[in-house]
Amino acid sequence: MTRAVPVAITGIGLVTPAGLGTKASWRRLLSGSPTAGKDPRLAGLSIDFSCRVRDFDTAADIAPALTRRLDLSAQYALVAAREAVRDAGHDCSVWDAGRVGVVLGSAAGGAQAYEHETERYLDRGQAGVTAAFLPRYLPNMAVGHVAQILNAQGPSLHTSTACASGTTAIGLGVSLLRSEACDIVVAGGTEAFTTPVITSAFARMRALSKRVDDPSAASRPFDADRDGFVMSEGAGVLVLERADQARRRGNPGYAHIVGYGASSDAHHPVAPHPDGRGVRAAILAALDDARARPQEVDHVNAHGTSTPANDAVEGAVLAELFPHHPAVTASKGVVGHMIGAAGAVEAAFTALSISHRVIPPCVNLDTPDPSIRVDTVRGGARHGDIALALSNSFGFGGHNAVLAMRPTT
Repeated sequence: MTRAVPVAITGIGLVTPAGLGTKASWRRLLSGSPTAGKDPRLAGLSIDFSCRVRDFDTAADIAPALTRRLDLSAQYALVAAREAVRDAGHDCSVWDAGRVGVVLGSAAGGAQAYEHETERYLDRGQAGVTAAFLPRYLPNMAVGHVAQILNAQGPSLHTSTACASGTTAIGLGVSLLRSEACDIVVAGGTEAFTTPVITSAFARMRALSKRVDDPSAASRPFDADRDGFVMSEGAGVLVLERADQARRRGNPGYAHIVGYGASSDAHHPVAPHPDGRGVRAAILAALDDARARPQEVDHVNAHGTSTPANDAVEGAVLAELFPHHPAVTASKGVVGHMIGAAGAVEAAFTALSISHRVIPPCVNLDTPDPSIRVDTVRGGARHGDIALALSNSFGFGGHNAVLAMRPTT
């Protein structure tokens, strides 16, 4: 990857449990109001709550004919991508389509379509399977649909690195811009993963919080009483452009991506390396790419899943690398764990923190884990300039991805 070429985030689009659109999601995040609650889709399961996107069917601007062709994950991506492109000030009917790329990440693709068609097959056999199944299910189809709707004729790519998928997609988008393969990249992540089968699988793995009597308190990153993450869904999409190009057209962007780092734990299918070697390597790679020193970091949007193992490992690495105690937050306390979309949504939140000079609080952090020695933002948002921020994402399979961002001025 070519070094020292800043990439501007010129547009942001969000579909999250905190709201439809960037403004609504950001406002709810700053308020520190959790979104977890009972989920009728999970009725009867041992874990029957999630952070779900509400009112999407009535508020999303998607034609009914198109809705029938798309899995919910692709619908989320499409709505977020349209908002991001509008926010960036682009008109996709006149842009140089061959120079526009799309890179989206997800862990599972059309998970809801897959479960629905499996039920039809078990009920009716081959005759019950619709011919539209594969276009709805295949993981790359969200990318293909977004490219088609936006008339983006450059590279269109799908990334799948579990919970790091969205961040990996953004990192790949940065590479496409730095290599000048594209002039604009629409990048991010999407997921509609909250299905009975998948939720049951996570529950069987003991990865989910069991606070069925108090869902709003279930997602509690870095808290001593954390007991697992909360299922979530949505999409985050960014419009990326080389900073010099963005400035010339009058949109300096929310923040500049100045570094990207990735690594593999090479340790265990679902558990982080206990010494955090992959987490450490990805953070240091992002800083090296940014030509920055650890002591320059003053904000970290942590992966912060609210699982005992992840938070302990991530917290230990942050304390080791950053003894000056930068401000740490974890968005999942409000929006839950959006799996493949998580990294992209959190990258958007990090850029908004830099642009607005405010860091959202960690919610449900009633009793900070004394073994995690980091400066978590508690008791409300924290205001102030941010010179260098990191957005961390780690996934099953040992995938680690980190973005480094600076202000545009």
